[in-house]
Amino acid sequence: MATLTQIERALDALGDPTRREVFKRLRNGNRSVREVADGMNVSRPAVSQHLGVLKAAGLIAVRVKGTRRLYGVDPHGIETLRSWLDGFWNETLLAFKQEAEKEAMKGRKLR
Repeated sequence: MATLTQIERALDALGDPTRREVFKRLRNGNRSVREVADGMNVSRPAVSQHLGVLKAAGLIAVRVKGTRRLYGVDPHGIETLRSWLDGFWNETLLAFKQEAEKEAMKGRKLR
């Protein structure tokens, strides 16, 4: 079970537009810092810092392959965030169900 701190850390990490772009570049597989930074208007050291924040937030994982470090999306971090967001949907559906049941009861009383 994820703590609220973990969720907040993930949301904070994705709150930065450059960091979101870095994260999006990892959607299709593992990449090195150089591969992530190619075509971006930020330096490789800056990309490394963004990757560090995303890693600390549990959204990406690092894999060492020889002398290279490859970064990729951590499915556990995504699932944690998704589960938290799904909770809002579940609460909304429950509230809708309760209101629908109240309206149904009103309709029965009027008959």
